[in-house]
Amino acid sequence: MDIDAFNAHRAHANERILASGHLGIQRFFNLDTRAYDEGALTAVIKELMGLVASLVLRCDDCVTYHLGQCIALGVTDEQFYEALNVGLVVGGSIVIPHLRRAVERIDEIRASESR
Repeated sequence: MDIDAFNAHRAHANERILASGHLGIQRFFNLDTRAYDEGALTAVIKELMGLVASLVLRCDDCVTYHLGQCIALGVTDEQFYEALNVGLVVGGSIVIPHLRRAVERIDEIRASESR
């Protein structure tokens, strides 16, 4: 799925989920969103932490989301590769396929944003 399709699917699915009106789901989504706000740690650091955790958990959707957020915040390739290295060290070789997809997604997201 290309990045535009991913973002559209994610937005549509989130709208449907939140439209359920379920208080617990709404609270969790809000908690998730607020966790990445500026605080004692910058939003960039928090998004990179989210990226590393997602890589270790091997959630490609989460990796894609955090890559997009990081790019929007101006994360450089050097910063990405340092964070991806942490994810690889923590997660081990099983992370390598997700690392490959992450690198491809970085290029795809940047290309999409330049259009």
